[in-house]
Amino acid sequence: MSREKKQSFMGGVTVMAISTVFVKICGALYKIPLNNILGEEGVTHFMSAYNIYTFLLTLSTTGLPLALSKLISEAHATGRRTQMRRCFNTAMALFAAMGAAGTAVMLLFTRQLAELLNNPSAYWPIKTLGVSVICVSIMCAYRGFAQGRQNMVPTAVSQFIEAFFKLLVGLPLAWYLIRMGQPLEIGAAGAIVGVSAGIVLAMLYMVLNYRRHRGPILWGTDVPQSHGAIIRRLLGLGIPITIGQAGMSLLNMVDQSVILGRLQEVLGYTEQASAALYGQYSFSNTLFNLPAAFLPAVSVSLIPAVSVAVVRKNHEEVNKVVTTSFRLISMLAIPAGVGLSVLAGPILLLLYPARRETAIAAAYHLQILGAASIFVCIMLLTNSIMQAHGKVQLPIFTMLIGGVVKVAVNYLLVGDPDINIKGAPIGTLVCYVLIAAINLAIVYGLLEKKPNYFAIFLKPAFASAAMGATAWAVHGILGRTLTGGYLRESLATFLAVGAAVAVYAVLVIALRIITREDLRMVPGGEKLARVLHIR
Repeated sequence: MSREKKQSFMGGVTVMAISTVFVKICGALYKIPLNNILGEEGVTHFMSAYNIYTFLLTLSTTGLPLALSKLISEAHATGRRTQMRRCFNTAMALFAAMGAAGTAVMLLFTRQLAELLNNPSAYWPIKTLGVSVICVSIMCAYRGFAQGRQNMVPTAVSQFIEAFFKLLVGLPLAWYLIRMGQPLEIGAAGAIVGVSAGIVLAMLYMVLNYRRHRGPILWGTDVPQSHGAIIRRLLGLGIPITIGQAGMSLLNMVDQSVILGRLQEVLGYTEQASAALYGQYSFSNTLFNLPAAFLPAVSVSLIPAVSVAVVRKNHEEVNKVVTTSFRLISMLAIPAGVGLSVLAGPILLLLYPARRETAIAAAYHLQILGAASIFVCIMLLTNSIMQAHGKVQLPIFTMLIGGVVKVAVNYLLVGDPDINIKGAPIGTLVCYVLIAAINLAIVYGLLEKKPNYFAIFLKPAFASAAMGATAWAVHGILGRTLTGGYLRESLATFLAVGAAVAVYAVLVIALRIITREDLRMVPGGEKLARVLHIR
């Protein structure tokens, strides 16, 4: 590690983005067949366990690794090696204790958690996933240390290991259990065994990588802060970030509980019928979460990079990194959201041929959630910008505002017999539009050089609209002219996506949505700029 060069901000983003692509490929190869295997009811049992796990994991790990990376980046920028070592050791003890508490909750209160979500059948999936919390907590301490030194490679590799073994173990086990006639909840638990296996192996990699490369990097002559002072700083920075991030996980838990409760108690659906309806919503959620999944590639690089620039009072560097982040996210998130909305039905039918009726029903949800995914990306990016500036409490308040609105909208709409489950994505869209709007206003006030949101978002929005129109027209024409059932639908969808991507790529260059300066920050970007004649 001592011989490694510190990665640039966009270099770190590139490493994390490449890793994210591989992770998402593995995730798609895992989740899409799994949905076909388990169906809408089995997916609800799986998501019940995963929502609880994500919430507890967020409480024990999300804010603290970012806080640790901030402390490490500050100590690294000033050459305080002993301070780096003490920060890491203190954080490791804290992370392990919190992870152990999360594991204990999932293992000791499994039945109560399942009943809290109005889904008692999720008992075994929740129990199976419990041990993973402490393993992820330990792994996140190592990730926070590496990210604080702006070295994203260990995090990227561990994420790939986690995703690959989840696929390798979980999917075959779920298929085998369902084939042997086991209940859907047992099949969901089998899928979760793969999640736990991937987490354990990724943790072991991070431990070995740290021990192999730590060398003399942590030995210095500076006088470090006391353990108590470091814990106070970790908690002071980490708790607000955790609460803000946990808001999303808690939102998902409350969302599921409210939706299932209203379907059962007000509309009179059985537990199985309400689980099936929620499963339709969950089918669309898998794709809805896809654009936002690339945000950690930016945020884990953005927070240390901006933190160092803030410590050095380099406002020009802060503005440069933040503006580049906005351009990057708008260039990726807007077309992704538009594409999901326009081709919602064809994409779901392509991915879930074994669950055709569920895919058709889920198309409505994805049309709305595709638009919502754009605002989720904006929210996550602006959260990171506020956190990097030390305004860690602000995302909590904006999330709380959006969460209250979401629960209220879902409570009213899902309880209406003429709307029922169709109200769920509407509540999600309203929630994230509101949060994104408030966050953008706050970030505008924070930055020395005010961002021109109109200039940042206008060109990608125009290019995305043209892309969406192309996808809609090509799919419509091919859908009426080609024959052959599923193969016809698949070919029409692939060609529509291909045409849309080509149109968008041309417009990105023609409208100069990406600049030569942006590409210079990416490894090999200068050569790419010359090839594409980007000035």
